Amino acid sequence: MSVHPRAGQPAQRSDLVDVPRLITSYYAEHPDPADPAQQVAFGTSGHRGSSLRGSFNEDHIVATSQAICDYRAAQGYTGPLFLGRDTHALSEPATVSALEVFAANDVTVLIDSRDGYTPTPAVSHAILANRHRGADGVVVTPSHNPPEDGGFKYNPPNGGPADTDVTKWIQDRANELLRSGLKDVRRVTYAQALAARGTQRFDFLAGYADDLAAAIDLPAIAEAGVRIGADPLGGASVAYWAYIAERYGLDLTVVNPVVDPAFAFMTLDWDGKIRMDCSSPNAMASLIGRKAEYQVATGNDADADRHGVVTPDAGLMNPNHFLAVAIDYLFRNRDGWPAGAAVGKTLVSSSMIDRVAGDVGRVLVEVPVGFKWFVPGLLDGSIGFGGEESAGASFLRRDGGVWTTDKDGILLCLLASEILARTGRTPSEHYRDLVARHGEPAYARVDVACTREDKAILAKLSPEQVSAASLAGEPITQKLTTANGAAIGGLKVVTETGWFAARPSGTEDVYKVYAESFQGPEHLARIQDEARGVVSAALSG
Repeated sequence: MSVHPRAGQPAQRSDLVDVPRLITSYYAEHPDPADPAQQVAFGTSGHRGSSLRGSFNEDHIVATSQAICDYRAAQGYTGPLFLGRDTHALSEPATVSALEVFAANDVTVLIDSRDGYTPTPAVSHAILANRHRGADGVVVTPSHNPPEDGGFKYNPPNGGPADTDVTKWIQDRANELLRSGLKDVRRVTYAQALAARGTQRFDFLAGYADDLAAAIDLPAIAEAGVRIGADPLGGASVAYWAYIAERYGLDLTVVNPVVDPAFAFMTLDWDGKIRMDCSSPNAMASLIGRKAEYQVATGNDADADRHGVVTPDAGLMNPNHFLAVAIDYLFRNRDGWPAGAAVGKTLVSSSMIDRVAGDVGRVLVEVPVGFKWFVPGLLDGSIGFGGEESAGASFLRRDGGVWTTDKDGILLCLLASEILARTGRTPSEHYRDLVARHGEPAYARVDVACTREDKAILAKLSPEQVSAASLAGEPITQKLTTANGAAIGGLKVVTETGWFAARPSGTEDVYKVYAESFQGPEHLARIQDEARGVVSAALSG
C-alpha cells in the first residue's frame, strides 16, 4: 500500500468535509433501494455509509429503527433500549431520527441525561447492568471511520455486537421498508419523542465510570502517581476521561478536549484521509510527538471501543504487542478469575498470544474475525480476555464477573497504567520480556486486488481446495477454513514458525492477507509472496 506524502501531518482546510452539505444530504437525498450500494448493509459493526454517497441518509435510519422495533416485538423484548451516539457529524441527526421512530413504537428509550456523547462500552455496560432480560441498545457511530461517514449498530440483550442472524433479519426488514417507500414506518416529531412517556434519561457516564474500579486497580494507579495523557481523538470518551481523573484522583491530562465534527485537529492517516484510528502511527502522530510528557499516553477512536497505547520508550505500541502484554499480566494478576477462563483471540491476531497463553497455562480459543464470537464466553466467565488485532478487547471484572461484552478502549487504556503502577515498568518493556522468552514475530497485512467472483469463492473455500504442501520453506501443518467451529470466511495456512490468513474485503475488490513469521521480516516477505500463489491456485480450482 502506497503511503500518502502528507500521512502523519496535520490536516489542511482542503482535507475537511463540508459539514453543512453532509447534514443537508442526510435529509435531502434519498437512496435507490434497487442499488446494492445504497441499501442497508450490516457488516461486523453495523450499517455504515455516508449521506454524500447515498448510503447513510434519513431513510436508512428510520427504516433500520423500525426494523429494530419489529425485531424486538418478534423476540418479545420489553425492556429499555439504551441509545447512544458518538461525535461524527451524522450521529446527532441519525439519533434524532431513530428516537422519533422508537418513541412512535412505544419503546422505552434511555438517552443520556447529560446530553453528551456515549462510548460503545458504556452502552454495553448499561445493558448488562440492567436487570431486565429484554434490555438492548443502539450506538450511532461509524467507529474510527472518516468524518463524512455515519454508522448505526445494534447490541441485543447480551450486550455485545449482534450476531449475523440478528443483523440479517434487521437488514432485510429495513430494505423491505425502503422498497415500500417507508409506508410501514411509524414516526412522531422530535418534540413528541422527547415528551413521550417512554423516553427517559440515563446517566451513562456515572453508571460506567463509577463502576470501573471493579475491573481496574484504580487506587494503585492513583497511589503510584502515574502521569497519564489521554487523547479522545475528538470522540465520545472526551467527558469520560476528565470524570475518571477527578473521580479516582488520577494524574491524568485530557490531551485534546476539542470536539469538532470535521476533526480538523487530526493528522492524516496512511492514505491521506482523516481517520480516528488509534492503532495508526499516522493518525496518532500528535500524541506520539508528546510521548516524553507522560509515563503512559493513550488514545481512543470516536466511539472508544478501540485503544492505542503510547510509551516514552517505544512510542505507539503495535496492537498485537499490547494484547500479548495485557494477557500475560492479567492472567498472572487476577486471582478472582475462574481457573478455567480461557484466552480468546481472532484468527488474524499474533501467534505471540498463543505462546503467552501456553506460558500462563490457559487454553487458547481462536475465533473468526468479529468481537461477537467472544460474547458468550465473556458472559459466563469461560473467556477471561477476548481481543482482536485491530486494537479491540475486553476482559472480566476483578472478581471474574462480566464487565462488557463489546470492545472497551477505555478499559484497555487504563490497564496500561495499572501495569505500570503495579510493576514499575511500561507495557512496551514487558513486551521486550515476551520477545526474549518467546521470540520476535514480524507481522503485516497487505491487500491483493481480485474480482468479486474471486471474493465469493475465497469466502467459501474448503481445506481440500488448497493443494500446497509447504509455505516459505516449511511444511504446512494446518489448512483452516473454520475457527472454533465457525466458518472464517476465508483461509488460514499455518506452519511451525509462520502463518497467513486471506479474507475478502467487505467493501472493496481486494482480499486481505494477514501474515506473521517468527523468523524475521525476510521470511515474512516470503510468506506474503507465496500466500498469493496459494490463494490464486485455490481460486482457479
